[in-house]
Amino acid sequence: MQNNRGYKKRYLAAFVASAITLPILTSTAVQAQSASSAKTDSDVEKVIVIGARQAYRGNFTDLETPQSELIISSELLEIAGALDLSQALDLSSSIARQNNFGGLWNSFAVRGFVGDENLPSNYLVNGFNAGRGFGGARDLSGIESVEVLKGPRAALFGRGEPGGTVNLVTKRPTFDTEGQIRVLAGSFATYRMDVDYTTPMSDAVALRFVGFYEDAESFRDTIETTRQGMSPSIAWQISDQSQLVYELEYSHQEVPFDRGVIAIDGELGLIPESRFLGEPRDGPMQADVLGHQIEFMHDFSQDWSALVGFNFRDTSLEGVATETGFGAVIDGEINRFRRSRDYDASYQVFRAELTGEFELGGLQHRIIMGLDSDKFENDQIFLRVRGDQFINVFNPVYGAFPVPELGPNTDRVETQESVGVFIQDQISITDKLDIRIGARYDDYEQELNNRRSSSIATQTESRISPQFGVVYQSSDTLSFYAAYGENFRPLSGNDAEGNGFEPNQSTSVEAGVKFVLNDGNLFGTVTVFQVQQDNILVVDDPEAFTSAAIGEAQSQGIEIDINGELSDDLYLWASYTYVDAQTENAFFDANFGFTVDAGSSLLNIPEHQLNVQLVKSTEISGKAFEYGGSVLYVGDRNGFFGTDFELPSYTLARAFVNYDVTPAISVRGEIDNLFDETYYLNSFADVWIQPGMPRNFRISATYSF
Repeated sequence: MQNNRGYKKRYLAAFVASAITLPILTSTAVQAQSASSAKTDSDVEKVIVIGARQAYRGNFTDLETPQSELIISSELLEIAGALDLSQALDLSSSIARQNNFGGLWNSFAVRGFVGDENLPSNYLVNGFNAGRGFGGARDLSGIESVEVLKGPRAALFGRGEPGGTVNLVTKRPTFDTEGQIRVLAGSFATYRMDVDYTTPMSDAVALRFVGFYEDAESFRDTIETTRQGMSPSIAWQISDQSQLVYELEYSHQEVPFDRGVIAIDGELGLIPESRFLGEPRDGPMQADVLGHQIEFMHDFSQDWSALVGFNFRDTSLEGVATETGFGAVIDGEINRFRRSRDYDASYQVFRAELTGEFELGGLQHRIIMGLDSDKFENDQIFLRVRGDQFINVFNPVYGAFPVPELGPNTDRVETQESVGVFIQDQISITDKLDIRIGARYDDYEQELNNRRSSSIATQTESRISPQFGVVYQSSDTLSFYAAYGENFRPLSGNDAEGNGFEPNQSTSVEAGVKFVLNDGNLFGTVTVFQVQQDNILVVDDPEAFTSAAIGEAQSQGIEIDINGELSDDLYLWASYTYVDAQTENAFFDANFGFTVDAGSSLLNIPEHQLNVQLVKSTEISGKAFEYGGSVLYVGDRNGFFGTDFELPSYTLARAFVNYDVTPAISVRGEIDNLFDETYYLNSFADVWIQPGMPRNFRISATYSF
């Protein structure tokens, strides 16, 4: 890892990692490669990066972008010790963890709002919708950077989460042969290996292979997981102007379904955080992903380029789990039910876009326009039984009851199809003032095939999602901006009559200032925002598993993000958010049998959240040595929607050291939860609460070649 981590490097790293607005091999790079063939290695140093121009992004610097964005580079992910997406998103204080479905998927809220609680939170991979399937929690192997794009982005990205969009940028081939092998061991019998290797096959073709394997026990009783995956890719530079990239994604995870601990009579900590209340004999759930992504990029000229891409991602989740119910603890026992899940989901996306710059009427225009289509198919077979499957929470005895026979509950397939066209134009009114206008038109169709009742329901929707923005760059180091956007997101499932729902609708306004300090080495953003959301799903009939889209809510707050160099050898990452998120109407929640009042706090949303990372670079015996630490603070949160039950605030400290033993070998040590604090990450109610990991350590060695 390099010593220089400043704003310039952060900007360059983000540029390279995303491929950002340039094609795989720009014309300049190709010409440099050709010219170098007539020279010796000492005459010219070749630096050729394979990547892909990020869809929908355009060619805009941070200071001239009228929205708040946060780029988490691979270097920062390593500093933070992040191995999965949830850990990465902790670095953005705008994002709060949500109920993770027993550890089987990623669920998060951006600016106070989560998406459909019956599905994982959606995220993008290189601009493709990819997060709505059932492939388990996303590992960061193969990920170059994580982009947190705040505020509704439907005007370009299409249907998405109400508070913002998360985009993962993948690692792609380079024309330099290089690789890395890392082995890791940690607390609770955790073992992991990562491999990353890239090489050219010819002057025009390069390959990359990234893979991982992890086997781990847990601080949770009886829990053991295995995860493995790979993401090979190939890039073909067809000509100076054209290139083609193909990527494969495969992963397999075996993870026991774990709803966590319970609060007894509203009190946490009466049972240890290690206590597992399911059934070990159920075995693990199995989650699988097989995905394909292909992109073709062509430069017509220096000012105009096109991108065409296709993505297909197939995911599945299957297994049996015994879970605690919502009843009270009586004489130390709580009721449980047993469920079997066989979920399959496929997601296919096509997109085509044209980007360019031109002058019209004496004004400079930077335009993005295109079309896309996607199809999401969600096939669920769900069996359930309720019976006398009680467990003593103070002295659990596993396997004490016969395995009950499961009965039918859900057997349906839902298909969502949509086609959209979009355009965005950023117009330079003066050298300092830009305005951004854009809109998207979507035509959407949903079909619900209830195989259990032999009924089919369909609905169609057409929506226009506008966006407006203005940015004034008063100097090379300071700009002010404001933005407005609308967003809609289809909702899965059906109401009591078997019909689908009106889409979730959100609107957002934000304003902020962006600045560069310390001679360009420190970059910051301060933003105020307000998001309004309508048609939020609430449970209508818990027996039939139907819902109603009747909820309304609002969030508002302030965000402060600062990162870069404080000095040549001291790096800072700081992210703070204050958010006030609450309901705006009262409604009856049949899931728990009470009315949720207007003004109730939204689930798992802290008012205050802070993440600070500090890294010091130096040398020992002429070899690079780094050390640092971090603090994550998460405030009190509502832990049971519509009640006064709260998850307590927590503060986690972390420390790490990294030493380059040789130019090729480095060793790293990390301690998480340094002061061994007891804390709780998220909950769904007072009986499904995810405890955090106690103090733990990891040591790893990396060989680079």
